[in-house]
Amino acid sequence: MSEQEPAPRLTFRPHEHLRRPADFKRVYDRRRSVSNETLIVHACPNGLDHNRLGLSVSRKVGGAVRRNRLRRLFREAYRLTRHQMPTGLDIVLIPRLPDEPALADLLAALPKLVDQVARKLARDAAKPPEAPPP
Repeated sequence: MSEQEPAPRLTFRPHEHLRRPADFKRVYDRRRSVSNETLIVHACPNGLDHNRLGLSVSRKVGGAVRRNRLRRLFREAYRLTRHQMPTGLDIVLIPRLPDEPALADLLAALPKLVDQVARKLARDAAKPPEAPPP
């Protein structure tokens, strides 16, 4: 029997959550985001060796039951696909529509969106700083 690679860890540990309002504000202030028809992804570097996830679900989406269902769905999609994503990011997910997307759609879209925003951040880091106006 040949050796196989160990299965990726699929647990979502407490230190991988964004909880403080200051952390959310830092991500939003960085102004780097990408989106598709169901999801907006904001991100910024966090200087850690792992990602941290925050969810922002507006009351416009619906009542508490609907908002919590969307949060659970997005957390599950992140948990199952985070091994496909670049690390060292704080990520905030925002649903665009009150409709519940299929988990399969999220599993396909989330790694692509996070990769896109990570490339944007890398491109920003590679740019020389702009000189202040005279």
